[in-house]
Amino acid sequence: METKMRGADIVVRSLIAEQAELIFGYPGGAIMPVYDALYDYHDQIKHVLTRHEQGAIHAAQGYARISGKVGVCLATSGPGATNLITGLADAQIDSTPLVCITGQVAAHLLGTDAFQETDMMGISMPATKWNIQVRHVEDIAPAIAKGFFIARSGRPGAVLIDITKNAQVDFGEFNYQPCQEFRSYVTKRPISVPALQEAAALINSASRPYVLFGQGVILGKAEGELKDFLDKSGIPAASTLLGSGALSEDHPSYVGKLGMHGNYAPNLLTNQCDVLIAVGMRFDDRVTGDLSRYAKQAKIIHLELDPAEINKNVKATVAVLGNCKDSLTQLTAVISAKTYPDWMAKFRTLELQEKEAVVQHDLTPTKVGLTMGEVIHIINRYKADDAVLVTDVGQHQMIAWRYYNYKKTRTQVTSGGLGTMGFALPAALGAQLHDYSRQVICVVGDGGIQMTIQELGTIMQTKAPVKIVLLNNNYLGMVRQWQQMFFDKRYSFTELDNPDFIKLAEAYGIKAQKVGERGDLQEAIEDMLIHDGPYFLEVVVEKEDNVFPMIATGCSVEEVRLH
Repeated sequence: METKMRGADIVVRSLIAEQAELIFGYPGGAIMPVYDALYDYHDQIKHVLTRHEQGAIHAAQGYARISGKVGVCLATSGPGATNLITGLADAQIDSTPLVCITGQVAAHLLGTDAFQETDMMGISMPATKWNIQVRHVEDIAPAIAKGFFIARSGRPGAVLIDITKNAQVDFGEFNYQPCQEFRSYVTKRPISVPALQEAAALINSASRPYVLFGQGVILGKAEGELKDFLDKSGIPAASTLLGSGALSEDHPSYVGKLGMHGNYAPNLLTNQCDVLIAVGMRFDDRVTGDLSRYAKQAKIIHLELDPAEINKNVKATVAVLGNCKDSLTQLTAVISAKTYPDWMAKFRTLELQEKEAVVQHDLTPTKVGLTMGEVIHIINRYKADDAVLVTDVGQHQMIAWRYYNYKKTRTQVTSGGLGTMGFALPAALGAQLHDYSRQVICVVGDGGIQMTIQELGTIMQTKAPVKIVLLNNNYLGMVRQWQQMFFDKRYSFTELDNPDFIKLAEAYGIKAQKVGERGDLQEAIEDMLIHDGPYFLEVVVEKEDNVFPMIATGCSVEEVRLH
């Protein structure tokens, strides 16, 4: 019979059993026993000390997004745990598998407003897929096994496990058993044959079919199946923000990106297709614009894993529930091989219009000031095919997404649904720590970086070779653009007085350079990408540049503006 061990050791051994190889966290009183246990297992599990709990959870998200594994983070009770909430909400809306373990005051103190006590169950419930409070040592291992299973299965999401201090210090048996299933939780759905046949009949009779694909393709590991479907069907396909990378942008069916700042043709022609095939995407408001005027002329086929997303925003003519890896395979077998030269030509004509009106001015500007677009344009020239782009939130996010050349899957990490400023720096660290050999390029604005800039300390300590590109316009650029367009140029609290970022980076021992002239940009980007360790490149860009195309809030997708 196995000797009994402390609850804290059970926590760590359960994490090892779940093959958590890398965890992020920040110690404190209520989680101290777990940190004490980690001391004994440092050869089996690696812990990264971030500089803030929000940094820890965003790093765990970056790690999860690139590795496809469950991201893990640890925090103490009270403020440590509440600092995780933004990351939990972010991971939940973007379907990122996370398990967060928080310490809690001892069970006998619950409800007494003890030091650093807060009701994490109540606070985290809306931001998690599942949460649980563990008060007894024997419940620790089953909770962790169940938590990991829930986080990674079905539509992935965020899990919070709150463990009281008494459960961590009490002795019990190591009763860990992997969780494979439990009642009332359905993770796999057989594909409905009638729904599939109905979908195939609609596709085969369509004259202007159109595919929209999202992150569900990446989460379902269905990239090859999507390519096969498009190769056979010949249907034009556009990507959502988080779907980027699921299909190489060199693919003949690829027509661009959807959304508020996506491409002109994919947005405009949404309201001209006759059959719309949505694969692994949730019809978010940034994609649809005004719902009352969204694709009303089209029959809608929705391939989706999560039944909650069916008919939530857009009513489906045919819903095919299940993993899109399975549904695409079966659909490809029963559709006809076709091409749509006239329909595809429409996309390409509008694409030329956008190039002329927007793209050329962004990528090869003639004005004096540097543009965000030309920075991304030069990065494309020198980056590896599998280089990961991590972006923060704002103008730089939209520009980087628009112009980055995605060739491989799992190369895009950004905060999609929640739009969390401060996400990029810690997320880039997490992505880099999964694989030191891959290029990780973190593109961030001067507003966003100052929300989590302390994580430069974690980059210094781990020596993670993250390449940070700060696009500095001394403004909260996206808010400023809106103020310019919709609030009569009343720039209310959007101008930033910034520190000397180069000195800051150098204070953290990171090689840094600042560029403000076009003639120096290419060489600076080359130097950055060949540098062996972390690198901080600040590019001073035009202050009042705007991102176009744009669909203003409340407008229809066909009201997409080129200027």
